[in-house]
Amino acid sequence: MRGRLRVYLGAAPGVGKTYAMLGEGRRGRERGRDVVVGFVETHGRARTAELLDGLEIIPRKTLVYRGATFTELDVDAVIERAPKVALIDELAHTNVPGSRNVKRWQDIDEILDAGIDVVSTVNIQHLESLNDVVQRITGIPQRETVPDEVVRRADQIELVDMSPDALRRRMAHGNVYAPEKVSAAMANYFRVGNLTALRELALLWVAGKVDEQLDRYRADHGIEGTWEARERIVVALTGGPEGDTLVRRAARIAARTKGAVLLAVHVTSADGLAGADPASLARQRALTESLGGTYHQVVGDDIPRALLDFAQGVNATQLVLGASRRGRFAQLLSRGVGVETTARSGSIDVHLVTHEAAKKGRRRLERSRAALTRKRRLFGWAVAAAGLPLLTAALIPFRDMIALPSEILLFLSLVIAVALVGGTWPALVTAVGGVLLLNWFFTPPLHTWTIHEPESFFALVVFVLVAAAVSAIVDLAARRTREAARARADAQVLSTLAGHVLRGDAALSSLLGRLRETFALDSVTLLERLAEPTPDDQAEPAAWRIVATSGTAPCTSPAAADTDVTIDDKLVLVARGRLLDASDRRVLEAFAAEAAVALRQERLQQEAERARPLAEADRMRTALLAAVSHDLRSPLSAAKAAVESLRSHEIDWTPRDRDELLATADESLARLDRLVENLLDMSRLQAGVLGLSSQPIALDEVVPHAIDDLGPLRDRVEGDISLDLPEVLADPALLERVLVNLMSNAVRYGPPEQKVLITASWHDDHVEIRVIDRGPGISREAHDRVFLPFQRLGDRDNGAGVGLGLALSRGLTEAMGGTLVPEETPGGGLTMIVSLPIHFRPVTP
Repeated sequence: MRGRLRVYLGAAPGVGKTYAMLGEGRRGRERGRDVVVGFVETHGRARTAELLDGLEIIPRKTLVYRGATFTELDVDAVIERAPKVALIDELAHTNVPGSRNVKRWQDIDEILDAGIDVVSTVNIQHLESLNDVVQRITGIPQRETVPDEVVRRADQIELVDMSPDALRRRMAHGNVYAPEKVSAAMANYFRVGNLTALRELALLWVAGKVDEQLDRYRADHGIEGTWEARERIVVALTGGPEGDTLVRRAARIAARTKGAVLLAVHVTSADGLAGADPASLARQRALTESLGGTYHQVVGDDIPRALLDFAQGVNATQLVLGASRRGRFAQLLSRGVGVETTARSGSIDVHLVTHEAAKKGRRRLERSRAALTRKRRLFGWAVAAAGLPLLTAALIPFRDMIALPSEILLFLSLVIAVALVGGTWPALVTAVGGVLLLNWFFTPPLHTWTIHEPESFFALVVFVLVAAAVSAIVDLAARRTREAARARADAQVLSTLAGHVLRGDAALSSLLGRLRETFALDSVTLLERLAEPTPDDQAEPAAWRIVATSGTAPCTSPAAADTDVTIDDKLVLVARGRLLDASDRRVLEAFAAEAAVALRQERLQQEAERARPLAEADRMRTALLAAVSHDLRSPLSAAKAAVESLRSHEIDWTPRDRDELLATADESLARLDRLVENLLDMSRLQAGVLGLSSQPIALDEVVPHAIDDLGPLRDRVEGDISLDLPEVLADPALLERVLVNLMSNAVRYGPPEQKVLITASWHDDHVEIRVIDRGPGISREAHDRVFLPFQRLGDRDNGAGVGLGLALSRGLTEAMGGTLVPEETPGGGLTMIVSLPIHFRPVTP
């Protein structure tokens, strides 16, 4: 019997997960349970270490990697000791290379398979699905991750929560990190905003897990009633003009309750009665999703029943429907979907919303009247039972005036009417009954079953044959109509699901989830065979792995499913809940093929994502080494040669020579300093940690300073900055760096006889600074490539620099809230345009 897994989930490091785990272990030992410590990391926290006293600790396994010694969980020792409960910290930990498993959660899986209960810990930032979200919040990537499914499979999950202020107080008291690390931690990862966001992520993730547990409990115990644990509002859409009104009304109802869920559902009738406008449904679907809801589509013969089945399946608390569009007379014949749904709703509140199209009549549905339902067949029997005696009674007074062929035609008309209303069997029974009545009442000799005239006998036989043929044709037409309607419904489902995937939703999970909802299944699972079967082990059951699933109680093998579709040698799509008929299975097979494609796409995308950083890092490293190898060596060599010459006592340098050598050393070191600053700033930009202090500044103050920073190149630049320009919002030091980079680049590529011009102009809410040169320029196709790091387009001079100037300039400009774009200079050359927001709009007198 497999052991049970309990996980303490922390909203952030230091909230007390390990402390809570050890506390549970001590309480279990006091109650007489066999508890051991498999692996616990105290991180030097004294109060945590105190809880280890008195608990049996399994010795760790020692591993040597690259000359260093590490300790890891000893899986074999824990299994051999066979305790009732093992305490194993840090579920997301990556083992040292050389261990049996790559991840600790895989070690724990083996221990659980041995029948040992495990208590473990993990932080919310280590969950695979939230890894990128946490990185965007905190700016720190998490390399230790665990698949969400591993944690979701836990039998118990307990959230260890603490308010941000309380956690920061713990840190300030030295209960989390060493005193020398507290200030840096509180200023970076443990900021109040970061902790608040992590706490909300943890609460939302646990809420989702609780929803799954509630759904599983209700399914296991056959509970169909609604439990109002959370408001879920379902709005029913018909594709009619009232749909927009209903969606907005349902969204307002959901907005009144925090955490309420909005779901829109459209029932595609299997008998072709839907009559929905696809364009209207697409618009209403987009509206629902823009309001934070989700769109669903199901197939059902009984629309009220299908609506309520869906609502109960998602544990809905409220159902929003539109008032009937049918006229008064139609409402007298049938109660309608709204009234029928309300009568069957039970504990679900139903809102009937009035709208402009109410009672204006329904659009005529394009369907065949031969689509026979049970009600139609019963009505056919009633027409047959009443029509035969009534027609006979009506013809008896006139039998001396009406010939037998005319009487046969009247009875044939009745048979056709019954066939049109009730189908084959009521029509055949009407034909037989008509023959008997014609023989008894209208064929000489009367009131006997004898027929003297051959013509009469022949007429009755033809009557029966025609009646049977008409009945068969009507039945065939009804069957074909149903099949066409079903095909239309299936096509609508396929179209909806395909659109769901094409809009960028998670393809595999979307397919399985929508498929389960469409056919009202308990679960839909994609299984993958772990190993290829061999001739020697054909008697052994194949091992399967769950690739993706939707719903409760997923099947772990094809044998446990109600329906299974083999995709290829390794993949099988299985469904549990009910047996599907042949038409449903065809749709299931189409989705199975699509699921296989989605799985392959996800895996290819994952491989590409893993390879992309490596390729990018390799490209950057190669470019950096190729460019920096010369650019670092050249100024260093020049400065070193100048300094060594000055220190030499073999040559008596003149004051002029000494000044030239010092100038060379100074210029080389300044060039080296600019290169190092550019590299550091580029790394800060890419890491998102560049310091920025925006403030109102005047361009007529910044531009002259930037020109002066060019040193000997300042004579090649001409500034033309108006004093009437408004102040711009920018960091003065960074703006000066941008302008220096742009002007030095323009001087380098411009002809010596022509100066670089820098001008500025005011345009509405921003100011444009233009750095204009008359050099060779660049092609339009290279306008974006010129801003890539380590790019020197058309430059064969290794002394031109590593190609960071323009890339850094654009990054610094965008960090200040501006833009940097290139433009061709009229007459030849390149113009760099820096656009910055103004501080305020000056008032024109």
